[in-house]
Amino acid sequence: MIFSGLLRSIRKALRFVLEKPVTWLAGKVSSAPDKNSVMKALTELFDEYTNPKSRKLKRLNLNEINQRIIIFSDQHRGARNGADNFAVCENSYLTALDYYNKEKFYYVNLGDCEELWENTLFTIVKYNETVFEKEKLFISRDAYCKVFGNHDLFWDNDPLVPVWLKKIYGKVIRIYTGVLIRVDFSMGKHLNIFCTHGHQGDKQSDGNAFSKWFVSYVWGPLQNFLEINTNNPSANDNLKTLHNMYMYDWSAAQENTVLVTGHTHQPVFNSLTHLERLYQQLKKARTLNDADAQKKIEAEIPRRKREYDFVNQSFDTMRPTYFNSGCCCFEDGTITGIEISDGFIRLIKWSLVNGKPERAVAEEEKLESLAEMIGNSTQIKY
Repeated sequence: MIFSGLLRSIRKALRFVLEKPVTWLAGKVSSAPDKNSVMKALTELFDEYTNPKSRKLKRLNLNEINQRIIIFSDQHRGARNGADNFAVCENSYLTALDYYNKEKFYYVNLGDCEELWENTLFTIVKYNETVFEKEKLFISRDAYCKVFGNHDLFWDNDPLVPVWLKKIYGKVIRIYTGVLIRVDFSMGKHLNIFCTHGHQGDKQSDGNAFSKWFVSYVWGPLQNFLEINTNNPSANDNLKTLHNMYMYDWSAAQENTVLVTGHTHQPVFNSLTHLERLYQQLKKARTLNDADAQKKIEAEIPRRKREYDFVNQSFDTMRPTYFNSGCCCFEDGTITGIEISDGFIRLIKWSLVNGKPERAVAEEEKLESLAEMIGNSTQIKY
């Protein structure tokens, strides 16, 4: 008992001293997006759609898969220890999977599903049996696609992947770099929904050996001991904002195409974060002299700023071409994702209400309206 109390005191003191410098260093060495690299990598992957036998890009037609898709990313599931950012969200995630399987959704798992910079796959499999069993239900319906991210690159480069997949899912499935969903409308019109994890052009996914060594042998064990969660939207804001901007730049230059990623853990809908949308609503309320709406929005903005403080000053002129699923490892047990169903694309969140996970629609847009907005806006060239 005395030793346990002493250990807690030591952990608390070290966390106070080391949390900021070590978190800063972890972000500094692990993430450095380069615009040219981002553009080149996304273009090369998107161009895979011309190859019907591509092993990198999964092609889906919304009409052929029950018109319903759920996209989750960034679970970062680990060993249910102090470094496991998914543990607090497990209940929300399992409840969501039950709902989407019952409603016959197709599940796109968009990368960083397993935290393999800080854990072995053997450990993750041991502590996540229930999660994998839920995902197997989608596989049994042929309604599951798994994409790798930078924290689970193992799925793309380890020769023993088929062995592990057989152990986890009971069958070997293909792991993709991205997914292209085609949505057909009347009069021959269509919309491409291009999904990938979003780490393209980031040094941590381009063979940065020091970054991987640091996370695996220094930051991972230290995070575990200190019980620090860095996988939240406020961590490394500058780098995540920069990467979101590059993702938007690529998407805005495309025709009939929207881009859906994860990676930054920051939900984005129609190219806007929630904070940017609040500023957009505030501007409208002021124009309409709606004092009640203005007061409500002004009260909400400071709360959102504590989560995410960057505002792109071009938010009024941005094309609605970029979406981000957010993550499944928020500190309060909330998970976010992108739903495509019933002719709509939605940003959804599952949050704990009186201890029970509940689904809520944060934003939504009709797919056909989205296609029209993209088609009617001026195409940007980069």
